[in-house]
Amino acid sequence: MSVTCIVNLFLTTGANVNPFKCAAVCVAVVVMCGCDQEQRKTLRPTPQKEMLTPDPTPVEDMELPESADSMGMEFKLIPAGTFIMGERDKAHEVTLTQPFNMGVHEVTQDQYEQLMGTNPSEFKGADNPVETVSWEDAVEFCRKLSELPAEKAAGNVYRLPTEAEWEYACRAGTTTKYSFGDDESDFGEYGWYRENSGRTTHQVGSKLPNAWGLYDMYGNVWEWCQDWHGDYPSGAVTDPAGATSGSDRVIRGGGWNDPAVDCRSASRYRIIPSVRVSSGGFRVCLSPSGK
Repeated sequence: MSVTCIVNLFLTTGANVNPFKCAAVCVAVVVMCGCDQEQRKTLRPTPQKEMLTPDPTPVEDMELPESADSMGMEFKLIPAGTFIMGERDKAHEVTLTQPFNMGVHEVTQDQYEQLMGTNPSEFKGADNPVETVSWEDAVEFCRKLSELPAEKAAGNVYRLPTEAEWEYACRAGTTTKYSFGDDESDFGEYGWYRENSGRTTHQVGSKLPNAWGLYDMYGNVWEWCQDWHGDYPSGAVTDPAGATSGSDRVIRGGGWNDPAVDCRSASRYRIIPSVRVSSGGFRVCLSPSGK
């Protein structure tokens, strides 16, 4: 990821940081690029007004939805299988032994507000993906969704996808740079990115889906994964869950302000789990077993 791209990700996109954790002097923000040559880049941004915005306040005593279905959330059953994760010297075989349900779309602002009572997004639009949400916000959304009476009665437990599940679902059985092939000139048919977004998010599902029926796996907003960021294993693995500890969580898929190269199926990045940016959102998944 270029320096310009990282600056956009953390600054111009409207990062929202707790003012008590953000000093009035320059702050160090560290991200790791997961491309072919991983390079650590440290930025010391000038504090901006957006960085001092307090956490959104949810509506009290709001009426909660009955279920994920009543919120308009759709899922596709992703089959168990084996695939090659990563690329070049990072490529390794991964086997997922259990099928899982993956959200067809990124979580929308309307869905998020129904459950959380607030909409923190910079680019407002009921059917646009929710953004300016931290990893912690996304996990809390999954927790609250799982606690809805109908979901709890069914034993459904919602969560973020693991990084391996995300890439497997994104590739949809392919081995090319993108699920639609290697030609970047076709990217605009499948995702909102730097060249066509107009520097904003767009309604989910307005581009073509991949072969497994999932929309916006490329662009629109980056998507949080469950995993801590860590080095890939050197050999074949089964049902990987990422590093056992760390300081940063994995994000995947690229966003509205990224070039196509940063949105590849294998492209991985990391950011601090408490950070909120206007190019960062999420989608949820559900294992049929509830695990």
